Amino acid sequence: MVFVKVYKNNAYFKRFQTKFRRRREGKTDYFARKRLTLQDKNKFNTAKYRFVPRITNTKVICQVIYATLKGDKCLVSASSDELKAFGLTCGLANYAACYATGLLCARRLLAKVGLDKQYSGQSTTNGEYYSVGDNYTEGK
Repeated sequence: MVFVKVYKNNAYFKRFQTKFRRRREGKTDYFARKRLTLQDKNKFNTAKYRFVPRITNTKVICQVIYATLKGDKCLVSASSDELKAFGLTCGLANYAACYATGLLCARRLLAKVGLDKQYSGQSTTNGEYYSVGDNYTEGK
């Protein structure tokens, strides 16, 4: 019989440290998360916001999130299920639903911050080019 050296003995398991639960589940890449949420030293505890879209089999979820020491906080959220109120009843996970859900999330963010009157969207849809910067009035 051939001698096989045992590497994982009692001393190995005493020093073994389990990985984070979300890392074991394959949900969070902590190397990338550190790069996303790491704040510059001259920002002095300012929130660093990120837009997080999630596409499931049946719907699209969009969120604006910022990180704190206790955990992530969600500023605004929108789901493609809410598009049913605007007349969209099917196809809630396709490309158009992604765009509409992101737009709904952006409008909610502007309303929460108080800039929805300053950055008003296009009132009539006529197919022509539209830029928000043309209607932007600073301090008028």
